[in-house]
Amino acid sequence: MTDVLWFSDLGLSDLDQVGGKNASLGEMVRNLASAGVKVPDGFATTVDAYRRFLAESGLDSRIEDILEGLDSGDVAALTLAGKQIRDLIRSTPFAPGFEEQIRAAYHRLTGKHGGDVSWAVRSSATAEDLPDASFAGQQETFLNIRGVDNVLFAIKDVFASLYNDRAIAYRVHHGFIHSEVALSAGVQRMVRSDVGASGVMFTMDTETGFTDAVFITSSYGLGEAVVQGAVNPDEFYVHKPALAAGRPAVLKRGLGEKAVQMIYTESEEFGKTVDFVPVQPDQRRRFSLTDEEVEQLARHALAIEAHYGRPMDIEWGKDGVDGELYILQARPETVESRKASGTISRYTLTEHSAVLAEGRAIGQRIGAGQVRVLTSIDQMASFQTGDVLVANMTDPDWEPIMKKAAAIVTDRGGRTCHAAIIARELGIPAVVGTGNASRVLADGAPVTVSCAEGEAGFVYEGLLDYTLQETSLDTMPPAPVKIMMNVGTPEQAFSFAKLPNHGVGLARLEFIINRQIGIHPNALLAVAGEIERPDSLSDYTIRQIREKTAAYDGPRDYYVKRLAEGISTIAAAFAPEPVIIRLSDFKSNEYANLVGGPAFEPSEENPMIGYRGASRYLSESFRKAFELECEALKYVRNEMGLTNIKIMVPFVRTLDEARGVTELLAANGLSRGENGLEIVMMCELPANALLADEFLEYFDGFSIGSNDLTQLTLGLDRDSALVAEGFDERNPAVTRLLEMAIAACRAKGRYVGICGQGPSDHPDFAEWLLEQGISSISLNPDAVTETWLRLARTSTRSSNRSAV
Repeated sequence: MTDVLWFSDLGLSDLDQVGGKNASLGEMVRNLASAGVKVPDGFATTVDAYRRFLAESGLDSRIEDILEGLDSGDVAALTLAGKQIRDLIRSTPFAPGFEEQIRAAYHRLTGKHGGDVSWAVRSSATAEDLPDASFAGQQETFLNIRGVDNVLFAIKDVFASLYNDRAIAYRVHHGFIHSEVALSAGVQRMVRSDVGASGVMFTMDTETGFTDAVFITSSYGLGEAVVQGAVNPDEFYVHKPALAAGRPAVLKRGLGEKAVQMIYTESEEFGKTVDFVPVQPDQRRRFSLTDEEVEQLARHALAIEAHYGRPMDIEWGKDGVDGELYILQARPETVESRKASGTISRYTLTEHSAVLAEGRAIGQRIGAGQVRVLTSIDQMASFQTGDVLVANMTDPDWEPIMKKAAAIVTDRGGRTCHAAIIARELGIPAVVGTGNASRVLADGAPVTVSCAEGEAGFVYEGLLDYTLQETSLDTMPPAPVKIMMNVGTPEQAFSFAKLPNHGVGLARLEFIINRQIGIHPNALLAVAGEIERPDSLSDYTIRQIREKTAAYDGPRDYYVKRLAEGISTIAAAFAPEPVIIRLSDFKSNEYANLVGGPAFEPSEENPMIGYRGASRYLSESFRKAFELECEALKYVRNEMGLTNIKIMVPFVRTLDEARGVTELLAANGLSRGENGLEIVMMCELPANALLADEFLEYFDGFSIGSNDLTQLTLGLDRDSALVAEGFDERNPAVTRLLEMAIAACRAKGRYVGICGQGPSDHPDFAEWLLEQGISSISLNPDAVTETWLRLARTSTRSSNRSAV
């Protein structure tokens, strides 16, 4: 009777014999080697061997007796029952024939790979890694196991881990009968990621369900550190269509803290074979993978996804000895891919308070309750339903109380750590990797945990009010005009793209510069030696800049790549719909707030009508900085292939500026019509509307900035409470200018849209714009569905009146 099967002989059809994990490993070994996917080889014990082990020893009936009537919500009782069962399994010897087969398989492997190789002994349950239940981390994995006796110990512990407290509770929660779930142990050659890197990747965005990107996490050392949440890893997004086209495809790079790494120890003693050590500071400031490695991993991910025909959750390792990238596990993604696509839920805070902690947002939800800081699983009995769980990190032993939590907050971990995975599965918000939550949040204090504001998650003081808006996409009527969106930050682009839309009418480069770069471009150029360094640029500021840009190939590369990351993320999220990127429109006082900014910015009495827009780009003091923007835009359009990007030029005062800025763009490789490029002008000055025909000689259309146009037409400061009441886009002087701009564009067959707040604030103004023949209305995301529905109703009523 065969109790051991080789990965190379297994496939998905063998799940009932070797469990989900081992069946999947065999499937990849047999079918994906030709696609370049490397999976370390090994063998699996069979489920039949496990069942016989329990039956012949009488363990099965003893386990059933212990579990009969157990309340898995009673933490103390659960802990006692789990320990009793595990002790019974560990103390029961394997049958001689079973042990002999394991020893023979082990010696065959060591004969093939040599005596210096160590092994991972992994669990593989028959109810694990399934499309509708991941059982993530429920059973144990043992790493760097050496010697056949230690492998046997590890297999015994893997069998016992089927009755970990968390595994018992998880099966109850998901409706699995204990005796119907069986276990296989996989023995797999270790990849030397202890001296390389490792992590997890998903073939979709885990927060939004966006399917055109591969999401990769990476850190130094063994991947268990990433899975456990012991480390805040690097993060990367890769654009699938660009990768398939053979183009540069990295959309986004996020530098993680990577404070520790898991490495091998010298000990062969079972349970003492791995340990955590600090990562050297210079390594922490660098990415743990190159772009080439990130893209290669993404190619493996796409091959695996294509073979399985569904979104996948994949563990990988980079061998620091041979430099190769290996796939260690692959399982179906079980949260976002199962969500119904017909309805969008959107949580919004209606008030704010002091931010007590900040980290990575998981779940796009909001939760509130009393803080319960736990430093050990021994404290679980004190946790009450509706509390906010706060801990340094979580592992599967915490799961019996995690499902009771209103929200979860951890000091450590990234978006693929245990806390993040379980929070998504349970449908509760989590903020991970805060660094200090367990120290700064007071036990018993009321807090609100918001994961509805982008990639950053916040813990606010007190219980705050929030709203939940649910939109059924199945009932959205056709819109009478193109409804586009104003997208402020790339972090929310994947989420916003799920809303009904016809693209992005306004994406502001200055928002990307402020949030993702934070350094004045001229300061970066000065540190790079490309422009003269002013005396006022201090040594301290230069050290700041060098430290912040250390992961990139110099300050210039940092600015261009970070800008390209923001641009490409928004463009990819909404492709193939058009995305209009407005060139940077910081005013001098806003540029001065960036690191190094005061050394390069003038002090102006009225920055609103000062050194900004086209005149800034054309000035000698800013031209080299502007060239960096052009370089980023050209890279995203021409190299990454995101040609849905259009360029918008703001604050063009004169026809000379119009001519000059389009010539400057062309000199930097961004010519109108080349590779389908359209350049539009922001129509926000009375001069733009009065000379609309002349300005349109240089541009492919207008995007009306109704805020500045109203302010400059009426001569009032919209930020001044003394005169703000007079601000109204419906003022006859403003609408006269709007009529002129729209008519000029329509006469020339050019694009004309509006990206101010007026259409969502004033329904009658939106209707008036429709009557004038506006091409598109671009709105803030929170106003899109309501305005869409209102305009559709208005259009229907107008059509009915016309028919009568």
